Amino acid sequence: MAIEQPAARPANPRFSSGPCAKPPVFDLSKLAGAPLGRSHRAAVGKDKLKAAIEGTREILSIPADYKIGIVPASDTGAVEMAMWNLLGARGVEMLAWESFGAGWVTDVVKQLKLDATVKTADYGQIVDLSTVDFANDVVFTWNGTTSGVRVPNGDWIPADREGLTICDATSAAFAQYLPWDKLDVTTFSWQKVLGGEAAHGMIILSPRAVERLESYTPAWPLPKIFRLTKGGKLIDGIFQGATINTPSMLAVEDYLLALDWARSVGGMEGLRERAYANLAAVQSFVQDNPWIAFLAEQPEYRSNTSVCLKFSDERIQDGAAFAKAVAKRLEAEGAAYDIGAYRDAPPGLRIWCGGTVEAADVAALMPWIKWAFEAEIAAQTEAA
Repeated sequence: MAIEQPAARPANPRFSSGPCAKPPVFDLSKLAGAPLGRSHRAAVGKDKLKAAIEGTREILSIPADYKIGIVPASDTGAVEMAMWNLLGARGVEMLAWESFGAGWVTDVVKQLKLDATVKTADYGQIVDLSTVDFANDVVFTWNGTTSGVRVPNGDWIPADREGLTICDATSAAFAQYLPWDKLDVTTFSWQKVLGGEAAHGMIILSPRAVERLESYTPAWPLPKIFRLTKGGKLIDGIFQGATINTPSMLAVEDYLLALDWARSVGGMEGLRERAYANLAAVQSFVQDNPWIAFLAEQPEYRSNTSVCLKFSDERIQDGAAFAKAVAKRLEAEGAAYDIGAYRDAPPGLRIWCGGTVEAADVAALMPWIKWAFEAEIAAQTEAA
């Protein structure tokens, strides 16, 4: 039996968790001012890169004495750069509750071969933050992109900590308040919350992190692409727009457009409100449909950007196959693209709800999820 489809589709079906939806005002013609074919070291290129750095500082309210740099290889490159430059000076504590955090654990334990204390939690859960020893350097993700679990705030991080905090904030920046006094290294990528293009990362250093960089030399060699110091001093040009390698000036122009749009919606507060409005649409749907639930079980730990859902219906025989079939139906109908759960996560759906997504589109998606669920249940029943 055919299941009746909803009357309306989302105007923009792009709910991917990375690269994420472009800002609603995006149009390729608006990137015409990009200095293509020019050196990024020319005055025009340096000015654009500097504007990207200072626009980031303005919207995120980053303190004036924190350094902001544009680095290669997206958020991954920024996190790796931080770990390879800074870790090893004292004990290390690694916190992980999803796949990317687990990846940082592997790099520290298997590649850097540090005797780290590792604390992990299953998908949908979070580690006991009260047990973290801040005499150590602590590496963690603020928002688990693949689990939909985030830390609720920075209250668990002491102001008088001895170690550094290294925070992967790639799916939190521009949607959740980040307490800069509690974060020594913060990283993110352009393609997440502001919908920028891939391959560019940001690294933000506190004065404490700079002091470590200038007073500590790691035991392992550092490739050129990772080096933040020279002769025991910070390479300050990196934080003025003199990037380590060649950036895409088209991607820089795109990021500047996204920053301008962010200002137009009220800056950080406006972006945060938009993300929470999107989350609210999903919450209402979950409350009304008992066959679907949040992967993050405790509301205070639920992400307002990478919203992860799981199916909870006893009629489902193969959870992974069922979730993939639902996502495939949604894509085939042009209702939602790329919302299957991350490959290492439990079966389900992952809906990007960051500020570049319109609440009306999230609301329009919800009936389509119900349609796809019912259609797949019917197909499964018929096949049996």
